[in-house]
Amino acid sequence: MFVATLVASSSLAEADIADGMNRLAAAGCAPEHHAWLDAGKASDLFFAADPVAARNVLAGIGQGVDLIVQPVATREKALLIADMDSTMITVECIDELADYAGIKAQIAEITERAMQGELDFAGALHARVALLKGLDDAAIDQCRVERVRVMGGAKALVGTMRARGAQALLVSGGFTRFTGPVAEELGFHRAVANVLNIEGGLLAGTVSEPIVDAARKRAELEAAIAGGIDRALTLAVGDGANDIPMIEGAGLGVAYHAKPKTRAAADAEIVHGDLSVLLYAQGIASKDWVGG
Repeated sequence: MFVATLVASSSLAEADIADGMNRLAAAGCAPEHHAWLDAGKASDLFFAADPVAARNVLAGIGQGVDLIVQPVATREKALLIADMDSTMITVECIDELADYAGIKAQIAEITERAMQGELDFAGALHARVALLKGLDDAAIDQCRVERVRVMGGAKALVGTMRARGAQALLVSGGFTRFTGPVAEELGFHRAVANVLNIEGGLLAGTVSEPIVDAARKRAELEAAIAGGIDRALTLAVGDGANDIPMIEGAGLGVAYHAKPKTRAAADAEIVHGDLSVLLYAQGIASKDWVGG
């Protein structure tokens, strides 16, 4: 049995549900029934066959509707592994930090190209950090306090999954000075990120090796699976090209307001809503959310 979860950014109508069931029937997916998670907001459509066809025919249904298709048996996950910048928080930390050095536009351009998959991540990271050499160490904490804001739905996602027994891991190509406080605020069990080297109270223009890159993100997922978590019960979410390996390796890999290459690699994508879509995808109605 499979389930297609429809989540509207504004409202979901009975007509949208009927349309979805008709589309599933026409595609030979053998629809069985539907059930509201939150009336007018999120609904499950249950069907018996061909999840690939179901995803194709349900794409674009309604106005501002996100869609996640998956097996019913493994929809509630035991592991959340998540990117941080532009996923769990609303900004790219290195771009905001660069603003304190007066070079945000220069660094943001490199960041965008790296996240699009146009540049090697390691090379782009080293190049951007080198440009920050000499910036006062105090700017890091100032930037975090003044610029970093958690993404909508992030607290509910982590809090609810933790309350139901899942593990939560934050893996970032960014920096520990940001991931530590963010992970603590949101409730992640552990955070993995790059370490900015500091010399004499100033950024040295380097990061400690080995860096956290796409391969490290995938390795953290694989380590969790090797530790006893069923791959089918893992959920990975991110927005950039360096998230693709972990997204491809997870039981459910989700592209969040993501770059085109990341969207193409994912099992599902969130285009309209916030991270709470991932709770609906697990069959959890808002009345059962924790920490939001």
